[in-house]
Amino acid sequence: MEPRCPFTHVLDPHAADLHAEAAHLRTHGPAVRVELPGKVLAWSVTRAEVARQLLAGSRIAKNARRHWPEWIDGRVGPDWPLASWVAVESMFTSDGEDHHRLRTLTAPAFGPRRVEALRPRVRAIVAALLDELRATAPGEPVDLHARLSYPLPTTLICDLFGVPEEQRPEVRRVVDGVLETGASPERAKAVLDDLFAAMAHLVATKRETPGDDMTSELIATRDAAGTRLSEQELVSTLILMIGAGSETTVNLIDHTAALLLTHPEQLALVRDGSATWRDAIEEALRLEAPVMHLPLHFAAEDIDLGEGVLIRTGEPVLIAYGASGRDPELHPDRPDVFDLTRADKTSLAFGYGRHYCLGAALGVLEAEEALTALFGAYPEAELAVPAEELLHQESFIVNALRALPVRLYPAA
Repeated sequence: MEPRCPFTHVLDPHAADLHAEAAHLRTHGPAVRVELPGKVLAWSVTRAEVARQLLAGSRIAKNARRHWPEWIDGRVGPDWPLASWVAVESMFTSDGEDHHRLRTLTAPAFGPRRVEALRPRVRAIVAALLDELRATAPGEPVDLHARLSYPLPTTLICDLFGVPEEQRPEVRRVVDGVLETGASPERAKAVLDDLFAAMAHLVATKRETPGDDMTSELIATRDAAGTRLSEQELVSTLILMIGAGSETTVNLIDHTAALLLTHPEQLALVRDGSATWRDAIEEALRLEAPVMHLPLHFAAEDIDLGEGVLIRTGEPVLIAYGASGRDPELHPDRPDVFDLTRADKTSLAFGYGRHYCLGAALGVLEAEEALTALFGAYPEAELAVPAEELLHQESFIVNALRALPVRLYPAA
């Protein structure tokens, strides 16, 4: 069958309705041609099974420096709004032996025992944040995003990587900056420069005063004889770990709390023991995945997906991770409904295959501790605005709330 002239959709850089846009794309085929900022064309994959097959095999790759002709020859450069996602040299943008080498350097820190050992630290951060909330008068609106969901993961990841207190505001600023999908070329280039500068500053600080933290461990590996880590890879790994280690968990806590507050009958299931906090987190991951589209993969060969869709070698591929949980082919029973009793809560929220999120278990642990403590301290919490008035971040990369205004009423 001859490939048909593809329908092309301009992906909304302001993300007015992520889920409606993904559902629209899903109806047009196993992959749909989309226009990214800067008029860059890519293929969006919103069907769960197609995404899973691509992620499990070797037909798509992550390394733009080897697989994307437009990046290699400079037609797309550091002033592209999404350049931060392909310019780094970490396991996130590597394949094969390079990916294995780089992932091996950080994977042990996120093994099951190491993650569980962090629970007391997570619990202490949550307790301190809730202590600060107690100064708020009962029923007075408070932004749970700013007061709990955001500071918990960002504090923990900065602790793990030994980021000095005075450098944390800048680190948080530059990490948040890479999520902008409507940035001008000038702004995009400044974000990329600031991102590398902030992490280089951290490396310089830890070289001078090493500590018991992951940045110091990576530097020791980098500076050792026979190093397995280049300086560029060191800085890029910090960008990846500090960024991914905070943003996804912020969104997970925000969305799970918001869903429970707008579905009191589901929260009641957790309270009476019919469901668990883990059930709530997994269902939130399915329905409101922290990441929608994660730039970028590239076709390592011609890929015939059927239905007249042929992705040519070197063409960018945008996997819509956040669309998988609402795919009616994967979840035919009320895919858009929040239901903790759902037997199958499968999604691609944390990825799939060799690039599955390294920090997934830690993110779930943080969400579990935050939600348990929050609803234990404030069992009658409620949203301070109607759910439809919650403001979302203007980004098609992440599925994020800009604020989560709630009213808190302490337990008796």
